[in-house]
Amino acid sequence: MILYPPAKINLGLHILAKRPDGYHEIETIMAETPLCDILEITEAASDSFVQTGIQVPSDGKPNLCQRAVNLLREHKVFPNLQIHLRKQIPVGAGLGGGSADASYMLSGVNSLFDLGYSNTELAQFAAQLGSDCPFFIVGGLQLAKGRGELLTRLEPLGNTVYLVLCNPQIHVSTAAAYAGVQPENGRSSILDQFQTEGINGLQNDFERSVFQAFPLIQDLKNALYNAGATYAAMSGSGSSVFGIFEAEPILTADLSRQCIYKGPWHY
Repeated sequence: MILYPPAKINLGLHILAKRPDGYHEIETIMAETPLCDILEITEAASDSFVQTGIQVPSDGKPNLCQRAVNLLREHKVFPNLQIHLRKQIPVGAGLGGGSADASYMLSGVNSLFDLGYSNTELAQFAAQLGSDCPFFIVGGLQLAKGRGELLTRLEPLGNTVYLVLCNPQIHVSTAAAYAGVQPENGRSSILDQFQTEGINGLQNDFERSVFQAFPLIQDLKNALYNAGATYAAMSGSGSSVFGIFEAEPILTADLSRQCIYKGPWHY
C-alpha cells in the first residue's frame, strides 16, 4: 500500500486563551495542500522502519508512524509491517508533515487489515499522537477548535488559484512562539471572518512575535505580496509561508530558492 500524506496550511489562526492543561485554546482554518510525503506499508515477516528524503531529527523516540502502529496494537492484533517513509515535507515548519504521516499510518493499517475503525474512532486515536493529527483523517478544508482536535468539515469554496509554498529553513520553537503571543478572546470567530470577508479577512496571531524574532520570515511574506499574491501568511507557528495567486506567478530567484511547492490549488 502506498499513501501520500499531505502538508496542511493554516489559512488563519486565532489564539484565544491559555488552558488549565497547559495547551492553548485556538481556532484555525486548516487546508490540505498538494505537497506530500510518500508512505509505503507492506506486510512483512518482522517489523522494520526506513526513512529517506529529508532527515527527521531524532528525539530518542520512535517515529510518529511507528507510534501510530504501536497505538493500534494496544487494541488490535495484525501482522508485522515493513514501513518506508519518504519525507518531502520540511520538518518543524508549520506544515503538519509528521502529523499527516501518523494519521495516514492509522488509516492505512485500518484499511490494509480491515480493522473496522470509523473515521471518528481513527481521529480519537490520532488525537493521542498530536493536536494536528485528527485533521488528516479526513483532510480537505476544516475548522479546528479546542487545541486543534475539535474539527468541523467545511465545504470547499470552489476557488482555483495558484499556491506558492516557501520554507526559509528557519526553525521556530512552537513553545517559544506560543510564549510570545498574548491570547485574545472576544473577537469575531475565524469562521465568521472567513465566510463574510473571505481569506483576506484572516490573520495568524503567531506572526507578530515570530516576525519580531525572525525578520527574514516577514521578508518572505512581503516578497510573496511583491510577486503579486492576493493573500500571504505564515502557516501555524512557522516558519513556512504561503502565497495565493490568481494566476501562475513569476518568482524572483530568491523566492524560487525557498519555494517547496508551486502549482494549482483548489479550496
